Amino acid sequence: MFKVINWMIVSRSQLLVDLLDCRWPQEFLVKLAKATPATMSSLLATQQTSLVVFDLATIDLQQAYQLQRLIEREHYAVKTVFINFPKQVDAKFLIHPATTSGAFYTDADLAEISSGFNEILKGRSIIPIDLHKSITNDDTDDDSEHLTIREREVLQALLTGSTNLDIANQLFVSESTIKTHLYRAFRKIGVSSRGQAIAWAQTHMHEVRV
Repeated sequence: MFKVINWMIVSRSQLLVDLLDCRWPQEFLVKLAKATPATMSSLLATQQTSLVVFDLATIDLQQAYQLQRLIEREHYAVKTVFINFPKQVDAKFLIHPATTSGAFYTDADLAEISSGFNEILKGRSIIPIDLHKSITNDDTDDDSEHLTIREREVLQALLTGSTNLDIANQLFVSESTIKTHLYRAFRKIGVSSRGQAIAWAQTHMHEVRV
């Protein structure tokens, strides 16, 4: 008996979802479920899904990271793919070797993505070479080792949801000093926003002792 393969697209773009729903079920012989970041968890709990595709053009990177972590914890058999993966922003923290099957940059066209998904269906991973090298280099060079004790303290404080003023009061320094620590820490760990720094810290700070 023919086994139905269930995929899920997580996007806030109805246009993209409709376009893929017209192509993918026939092209890859899959059933495509449509979800938003808010509905993904409940849909995964009620239907068997083998692959989740995240549209990073419409999902905040921090939110995508949290959804990816949810899949790792509760749906370990589900693979993930990222489309519209940013080139100008360091988002490699989203890639998980055991879960992520593919990543396609924002300039990838439908033909390139379709070719990549055919390879993913064969059990292969499709990660851009430069992105794969960057991840590999990170594995051999832990950025957290280059952080000062104060920078580590500030990053850990971000995990609690503290504002710059809150952190300044906790550490008995000025708010401008905290901004300086954050700026230097962001450069060292290769992130450009508070959300990315929080996501990085959630992955790495368990290895950091203050």
